[in-house]
Amino acid sequence: VVFVDAGPVAIIEQVPVYPGCKGINEEKQKGMVDKITKHVTRKYNPGRAGDLGLSPGKKRVYVQFKISKTGDIVDVRARGPHARLEKEAIRVVELLPKMEPGKQRGRPVGVKYTLPITLLVE
Repeated sequence: VVFVDAGPVAIIEQVPVYPGCKGINEEKQKGMVDKITKHVTRKYNPGRAGDLGLSPGKKRVYVQFKISKTGDIVDVRARGPHARLEKEAIRVVELLPKMEPGKQRGRPVGVKYTLPITLLVE
């Protein structure tokens, strides 16, 4: 079971936009969170996390990434309880589509995100 909670690190005038999201800033942000959550939930494959020697219970992998001025996903890093879970989290985030970049004062800017992925190890 994989749970995701995406949110921006910085507050900016216009948030980055996931392809297909429309509306005002708050609606675009909610759409982005929903689409990233669906993407990660669908694509993240922890394999047999129980075989990694981890104790049963909730485990978190924190993924940091940036949506660049051009809308590309860059600078992806992960921190978690096992290297294999971190590698899978990086792989999945790097599969996110190109987005419309965030804007500050009408100019494209990079926006950093932290994405906690929660796994239930049985």
